[in-house]
Amino acid sequence: MEPEVLFDVADGIGTIILNRPKTLNALTMNMINEMRMRFTAWMEDEEIRAVVIKGAGDRAFCAGGDVRAVRQAIIDYDGDANPALAQDFFYEEYILNHQIHTSAKPYIALIDRVCMGGGVGLSVHGAFRVATERTRVGMPETTIGLFPDVGGAWFLSRLPGETGTYLALTGAPVTVGDCLELGIATHVVASDTLDDLEAGLHAADLSGDVHAAVKTVLDGFVVAAGAAPTAVAKTEIDQCFSADTAEEIVARLTAAGSTFAAHALETLASKSPTSLKVTLKQIRRGALATSFAETMTMEFRLSQHFARGHDFPEGVRAVLVDKDHKPNWDPARLEEVSDAAVAGYFEPVPWRELTFD
Repeated sequence: MEPEVLFDVADGIGTIILNRPKTLNALTMNMINEMRMRFTAWMEDEEIRAVVIKGAGDRAFCAGGDVRAVRQAIIDYDGDANPALAQDFFYEEYILNHQIHTSAKPYIALIDRVCMGGGVGLSVHGAFRVATERTRVGMPETTIGLFPDVGGAWFLSRLPGETGTYLALTGAPVTVGDCLELGIATHVVASDTLDDLEAGLHAADLSGDVHAAVKTVLDGFVVAAGAAPTAVAKTEIDQCFSADTAEEIVARLTAAGSTFAAHALETLASKSPTSLKVTLKQIRRGALATSFAETMTMEFRLSQHFARGHDFPEGVRAVLVDKDHKPNWDPARLEEVSDAAVAGYFEPVPWRELTFD
């Protein structure tokens, strides 16, 4: 069997290749552990001047985390805490997200094709995010009874206006124009120039200001991004998704009566009511956070509560296991999810707390 993640070092550049193309490079616990160890070593290695990450195959950068394995561990577990995988998967993944966010060395994500959930966490927090005309980015966690994690509280709450709230609640994917317009991507290049772009990075003089050198190379490959439909809908998004409660957001969309609003309502109706209410609070808290680490500690608490709850295992079953797309959410309606229940998701869990050295 080929390794699930490949590493290469040449010309002062460390390259990470997510190597599970048949599963759209979905992240496993093993991949997270290997990247954590290698990334830590590269940050301390003076010979490594920059890091590039990309996905193997021609279908995806990374479609997210292997949550089916986490679900199975939850089902098989009978204890007072959470199974080791449900703790370690989120813990180590979030540490890796924090390493990327705080990297002093240029981190260049080549986000070609599908980039969802955990893949967003591996890309959006880096200094350089390179999209192509084939890029499709989304945070679909409310569809599986979870919340937009991997730093969603930080980056989604900092998108223009209420766009992040809209993307967090609906899970709507965005294409390349929106990626650039919203700041999810820093550069847009043609997919058929990615090999040349990498060659340019390897040929560049990285001995001086390495961030400037990398930017110069990337700037040389920039092409027009095209339409940004989500950005065009910003006024309506801001009006509807600025509400303080999920119920009020639904009410505003209903009153709007537009094609956009009708589609958003249909989308929200399929999501976990608990996920919607917790996610809205997560994004609002994230906007007030003073550090990325603060939001990651919050998200780890959320992950552990969701792992103990009903909707996450049920959502994964409906979407990824049985694929009937008929989740049995509990509670089934927004009005049945109490404020006290939502607040409980933000409380520390007794078995573990995410901390940063």
